[in-house]
Amino acid sequence: MRTTKLPSGESVPVLGQGTWYMGDHPSRRAAEIATLREGLDLGMTLIDTAEMYGDGLSEELVGEAIQGRRDEVFLVSKVLPSNASRNGTIAACERSLRRLGTDCIDLYLLHWRGRTPFAETIAAFEQLQDAGKIKRWGVSNMDVRDMQELARASGGEAMATNQVLYNLTRRGIEFDLLPQAQQRGLPLMAYSPIEQGRLAHYPEVQEIADRHYATPAQVALAWVLRQQGVIAIPKASSVEHVRENHAALKLELTAEDLEELDAAFPPPDGPEPLEMI
Repeated sequence: MRTTKLPSGESVPVLGQGTWYMGDHPSRRAAEIATLREGLDLGMTLIDTAEMYGDGLSEELVGEAIQGRRDEVFLVSKVLPSNASRNGTIAACERSLRRLGTDCIDLYLLHWRGRTPFAETIAAFEQLQDAGKIKRWGVSNMDVRDMQELARASGGEAMATNQVLYNLTRRGIEFDLLPQAQQRGLPLMAYSPIEQGRLAHYPEVQEIADRHYATPAQVALAWVLRQQGVIAIPKASSVEHVRENHAALKLELTAEDLEELDAAFPPPDGPEPLEMI
């Protein structure tokens, strides 16, 4: 498993597991738990979840999947901006810990910007760190100006990551946000790296996949993973699907492949608003 480093110097896998919409349907629970555990077996030990996902159901699912294997997992969860006051953040984290069945979250993120000042949420993160309930904190869905403001806030230098939407069809961050993060040594976490499966239906991606005896999803993932300091967190719906995602690590796109993808999905030529889904 390839890794990248957090600002703290800790290495984390560049390919993890997302859990958005997992845990919503009891009939899929066994298959989803088996999928997450297969991912752990393959070295995809970073698991991303959030209190928002299924109103806590995803965290409960993750908690069951990692039972007995907590030491293997780099666990990521998120607090909703509506809960991001100082006391609200602490209470939300404690609820997440109960659902996850653990006493500490490895990386706790502010899900997106709300009305609470950054300084207040950071103070809550620091209090949670002092109590041993989280190891480090970060943010999600923050644009360039947000990141600049965070860096200026008291304690903001401890930010560990920014999780954003990034894939072949959502390349806006390449103009400014990604280069700034790379310059700072701050890894970005790319959610929906396959555009929730839609990239598999583009003929330009299929053509490259055929050349490599791969799937379009693997091409889309390999394209994201080629970037320095980017962690991809695709969701898998089955054991076979998580194995397919893992195999993308072995796919090396050629210069010709990248040129064709640039032609089909042009990079930004100026600043663009940060996209979210």
